[in-house]
Amino acid sequence: MSAATAPFLAIDIGNTRLKWALYDAARPGAALLAQGAEFLDHIERLADGPWADLPSPSSMLGCVVAGDALRRRAEEQVVERFDCPPRWVMPSLAEAGIVNGYDHPTRLGADRWVAMIGARHRMLREGAPRPMVVVLIGTAVTVEAVDADGKFLGGLILPGHGIMLRALESGTAGLHVPTGEVREFPTNTSDALTSGGTYAIAGAVERMVQHVRSHCGAEPACYMTGGAGWKMAPVMNGHFELVESLIMDGLLVIAQQRAG
Repeated sequence: MSAATAPFLAIDIGNTRLKWALYDAARPGAALLAQGAEFLDHIERLADGPWADLPSPSSMLGCVVAGDALRRRAEEQVVERFDCPPRWVMPSLAEAGIVNGYDHPTRLGADRWVAMIGARHRMLREGAPRPMVVVLIGTAVTVEAVDADGKFLGGLILPGHGIMLRALESGTAGLHVPTGEVREFPTNTSDALTSGGTYAIAGAVERMVQHVRSHCGAEPACYMTGGAGWKMAPVMNGHFELVESLIMDGLLVIAQQRAG
């Protein structure tokens, strides 16, 4: 059985949780066999818990933004439970149709790199090449611009909802209030805080869409992913496709190309 047709484990270690997915093959469109997520404090539960009864993958590929210590903890779980070497994506000058335009390419976050690769593969599957705006909504928010040729033009990093609210609570007296709703015209402090954070993110994203539209002379395909993406998608102007598995999709694309 070749690596491309044997079970494949994808891992995404973010700032808050480790997400994993087991597929029946290392290729885009592979069938999902199992998936889950653990908070970073609970990584040591994986081998004897959620992974205990899984079929053993023949290969594994992951991306990590949370640092070397957490990567090593995840590797220990992979090695303890499965007979496959842990492999991790490091951003490079170019891979899987994306050209890295960062000043220092290896310093680009691996999750950002992989999400762009996943988004480009999805966009090309749906039609002709177009520019893209790719948004990751997590502990932090990133907004990436990619031209129709796959060149990463640059991106934004801004605080996510939770960081914004904690900053306001720690720096402002009397703002310890429950989470509110997103309103056009908030009339209480909870709604004002939730709406303010949501519209701050939406404004940054929409500004990047304007930049890409102006720079590329074409309407970009817009993708959004991340744990809090479902909160943002309804308030965005224009069409943003919410793709829960964008990073996992990118890992499948990279794994297939590296195996080929």
